[in-house]
Amino acid sequence: MHKFHEVTARLEQALSRISHENLDILEEVKEQVELVLAQFRRAKGRVDVPDVELYEDLLSLYNKSNDAAADPEVLRRLAEKLQLVGIAELMQESLALHEMVSASGGDPGAIFEKMSNLLKEIKDFVQTENPNLDAPAREKNLPPSSSCAQTTTVANHKAPVIPDDFRCPISLELMKDPVIVSTGQTYERSCIEKWLEQGHRTCPKTQQTLSNPALTPNYVLRSLIAQWCEANGIEPPKRPSSSQPSKTKFACSPAELTKIQILLCKLSSSNPEDQRMAAGEIRLLAKRNADNRVAIAEAGAIPLLVKILSTPDSRTQEHAVTALLNLSICEDNKGSIISSGAVPGIVQVLKKGSMEARENAAATVFSLSVVDENKVAIGASGAIPPLVTLLSEGTQRGKKDAATALFNLCIYQGNKGKTVRAGVIPTLMRLLTEPGGGMVDEALAILAILASHPEAKSAIGAAKAMPVLVDFIGNGLPRNRENAAAVLVHLCAGDQQHLAEAEELGVMSHLVDLAQNGTDRGKRKAAQLLQRLSRFVEQQKRSQSQAEAQAEQSLSQSHAQ
Repeated sequence: MHKFHEVTARLEQALSRISHENLDILEEVKEQVELVLAQFRRAKGRVDVPDVELYEDLLSLYNKSNDAAADPEVLRRLAEKLQLVGIAELMQESLALHEMVSASGGDPGAIFEKMSNLLKEIKDFVQTENPNLDAPAREKNLPPSSSCAQTTTVANHKAPVIPDDFRCPISLELMKDPVIVSTGQTYERSCIEKWLEQGHRTCPKTQQTLSNPALTPNYVLRSLIAQWCEANGIEPPKRPSSSQPSKTKFACSPAELTKIQILLCKLSSSNPEDQRMAAGEIRLLAKRNADNRVAIAEAGAIPLLVKILSTPDSRTQEHAVTALLNLSICEDNKGSIISSGAVPGIVQVLKKGSMEARENAAATVFSLSVVDENKVAIGASGAIPPLVTLLSEGTQRGKKDAATALFNLCIYQGNKGKTVRAGVIPTLMRLLTEPGGGMVDEALAILAILASHPEAKSAIGAAKAMPVLVDFIGNGLPRNRENAAAVLVHLCAGDQQHLAEAEELGVMSHLVDLAQNGTDRGKRKAAQLLQRLSRFVEQQKRSQSQAEAQAEQSLSQSHAQ
């Protein structure tokens, strides 16, 4: 711990010496530097200085015999340093000890007994020394030897440590308005909104791609934070006003608006160099913040960017499609991009652009397809075959962008057949079995959403997927076990051959374990499969019994003749 503390202090010192405010870097980068610096300072402040005296006092009291009298000065120091000076603190400690005993199965053992005796001695001492224990815990401490000592004790009384679950992973501050993102992680609303406004499409904590930008209020955590604040004498954090947040921090100045207009003039010029430079600048401006995205769209940039998607200059094309991607983060801009006829141009980039342009085109398809009606238009535009090609031959990032776009498009039933006919099933099976397994999560998620379609079911069966699926149900990660089971549910529906194959591969024992230890959805899918397999096995036994009976009857008749 001391080494970590030392490294943290050195990093904080090194970072604070850099005059980043004087460097010609983006505001976004400056904010990130300031945030990291603030986190280092907080981490430095949270580390307790080793207290040898506290350790020795605890050890001496813990190891003393039951009949030996405890030193009052030792008890006084312990009560002060452990902050057990009021009825609320003592009760909280007693409850915590009781919970530990309960968790041990009701058999406290010698360690818990010693801890209980130690707490009782501190409690008896505090009650003896402080008869006014009914007063609010924060307003009193143990009677010190002088008024000066009392002042020192109160001043040194530490504020309660905020539980990690109550801190926003981005700001590390107590959350006021916690919200959940699509990966299940919780953040302070203002922090995650700022993260999304800066053009990020991943969860800051897990680095997983966000399947959608929706933010769901975490009412349970908000209530727990309020309860914790009340229990610790802290004023509960006030939620921000529900009215539209002020945009003064990022509002575009007249100079910035003029700059946007100049860029649009260059974008519409016939000079390829001007077009490339302007598209690149707009790409960066659109990534920076939400107000830029609104201002750029309102200035009429979207039709101009759509027009240059067909340019032969690969760099300009890449800038244009990425600018559209950044602009599409704003919900209002999604409709404008679609109505400007961008989809055919984006599909063309998906087919023939540079690898980075194809990756960003796939990400743009994903962003636009968040709106349900856009799924239909994009699916009908021919976007699915080049997405399947990118999923097969792209970089790791390209494959992930293609996978998230395909998953989103396949939520619409009409796109499932198109995706299967584009040859996605063999590609998904290859991703499931390739060394490294970097695309397993995405491949199984797409298979699970496709499996309900008749063409997909037939293609999955033809790809001999059963052994792979059974292996994932037995040995995969929780979400992968769940998705593999979901595929199997559809594959085995009314199909005696697949049921027999699954049973022969030993899926029953895996399903029993999944039904007990899987995710909620995994448990449901396992229960469905177990029910079907049990009926199948029972039916097989009955058929076998009937066959044996008929054979015996035939044999008896032949002997009688």
